[in-house]
Amino acid sequence: MAKLYFRYSAMNAGKTTQLIQVKHNYEERGQTVLVLKPAVDKRESSSLIRSRIGIECCTTIFDDKADILDLIKEQKKDKKIDCILIDEAQFMTRKQVLELCSAIDELNIPCIAYGLRTDFRGELFPGSQALLSFADSIEELKTICWCGKKAIMNTRIHDGKAVYEGEQVKIGGNESYISLCRKHWKEGRIKP
Repeated sequence: MAKLYFRYSAMNAGKTTQLIQVKHNYEERGQTVLVLKPAVDKRESSSLIRSRIGIECCTTIFDDKADILDLIKEQKKDKKIDCILIDEAQFMTRKQVLELCSAIDELNIPCIAYGLRTDFRGELFPGSQALLSFADSIEELKTICWCGKKAIMNTRIHDGKAVYEGEQVKIGGNESYISLCRKHWKEGRIKP
């Protein structure tokens, strides 16, 4: 029986790097992987995901209106799918996570979804909340704060300072966000 795995972390823990490595492992053994990414993440070309260390792979983009079960069935018509990998899974809707669960259960295809747990305000993303509720397996990938403690918070930065208000989704990388431990997130200390 296939399962849904949710691997989450703060930013800069290597989620995309790990996704690309898992894809490589499957393909090295002659298996086919379907890589999906929400359209809201526009940092790279629409058909790519790229890790911060520079490795990349092609992906299928879906928007917040897409029916994930139908999308997977459509992709499956042309080829066998041995595994589904999802980058930036926090941007999925609750409905899409439930559709993903249906795809896993009906089509017997395992899925590993990678994403953030919380936003810069410390609030769950809707997709992450649903994944935490419905995943068969949940794993935290770890990264560190500038102080050396485990970083669990994503901090939005504007003009060199931590901000705690604004829209939940603002796409950005190292120029806009930093991972901090809870203490330094609360204090707004983005560096020593």
